[in-house]
Amino acid sequence: MASAAEQLASNLNFAAFAKAEDLKKRIWFTIGALLVYRLGTYIPLPGINPDAFAQAFSSQSKGVLGMFNMFAGGAVQRMAIFALGIMPYISASIIMQLMTSVIPSLEALKKEGEQGRKIINQYTRYGTVLLALIQAYGISIGLEGGNGIVNDPGMFFRISTVVTLVGGTMFLMWLGEQITARGIGNGISLIIFSGIVAGLPRAISGTLELGRTGALSTGLILAIIVLAIIVIALIVFFERAQRRLLIQYPKRQVGNRMFQGDTSHLPLKLNTSGVIPPIFASSLLLLPATVAGFSQATNLPAWASTILASLGHGQPLYMLFYASMIVFFAFFYTAIVFNPKDTADQLKKHSGFIPGYRPGERTADYIDYVLTRITVVGAIYLVLVCLLPEFLISATGVPFYLGGTSLLIVVSVTLDTVAQIQGHLIAHQYEGLIKKSKLRGGKRSR
Repeated sequence: MASAAEQLASNLNFAAFAKAEDLKKRIWFTIGALLVYRLGTYIPLPGINPDAFAQAFSSQSKGVLGMFNMFAGGAVQRMAIFALGIMPYISASIIMQLMTSVIPSLEALKKEGEQGRKIINQYTRYGTVLLALIQAYGISIGLEGGNGIVNDPGMFFRISTVVTLVGGTMFLMWLGEQITARGIGNGISLIIFSGIVAGLPRAISGTLELGRTGALSTGLILAIIVLAIIVIALIVFFERAQRRLLIQYPKRQVGNRMFQGDTSHLPLKLNTSGVIPPIFASSLLLLPATVAGFSQATNLPAWASTILASLGHGQPLYMLFYASMIVFFAFFYTAIVFNPKDTADQLKKHSGFIPGYRPGERTADYIDYVLTRITVVGAIYLVLVCLLPEFLISATGVPFYLGGTSLLIVVSVTLDTVAQIQGHLIAHQYEGLIKKSKLRGGKRSR
């Protein structure tokens, strides 16, 4: 069986891809859906002055708005109908995950299987609408407070802005679900991925232009390229890394026959928390600078201005808080998404056990011990990946577009999508082998 799987994996080539009609349809559907998303990022909100908003945005581009603009594919900078992006849905999903660990009724729903997950997903959609409504109304108020941004301020503008932005977020949520069901990869992740990658050509051309004018040396540009390759290789290695715990199942007797016990593995990812810690940490650190910019930092007290200056990009206090928050959220979110006690109970329910540890509480303690140790390594990896671009920016002043968070998203989504494509190709080749064996069997019977 293993040799057959290896043979199939080695035969994954363009010829196999050309014969996989279902896979090609899924890829074309995904590309079409992402094109629709990209078109929506260029349709501005009705009733605003794009030039006045672009001027106001330029003064806030280094705050949290700049990060949201990168995730939204430039829609925030253009104040497009997709300006909220998919972030309200992600926030609602994280909140629901936290609530399922705190509220017993939601925790019971989570354990009910597919039906429970459908109900939780519906609650997540309701939460998305609520968060989008709050954010959209805040944006409409903020736009009206700008100098000459809104052509005709008033209740009608606020209502139209809220309806447009909330509708854009709900459409993106639906589009992401369609990509997941009828396309390739996770739809929500691919939407964020396409938004980040969309700004990459402009960033590359801007860096090359700085090199042409002499603002950046050729050696520094080459060093940036080498650093990006090293960081990407580091992300690929650690995102695939996992600790496998040996699981054994006892021997069982069926009639008069005794069957040998099976063995399997419990995989524990090195980075269980994914990209959530850097997103949370960067959002919280950029928030004070954004609030200060909106409230005109010149009117702030001296102590507040000093703190804000210390939390600027490249400052030691910023680096320290950034690293500390990443470590904290890595452990916090891992504890939310992975419960060793539930895993131990499931193993006990199916008569599985870890050699050397009694089923139940001892097994849960051992899983928690291993998970804590690998989370330490995963948190250190996240800190290194996220702080390397920050050190580069502070030391050289290079406009490094792909920071640690965006690199994590891009590489992780790419790995997941490639794995799904390979899975479809292997399934297609298995189907072809089964059909050939049936045809041969039919001919022999004749």
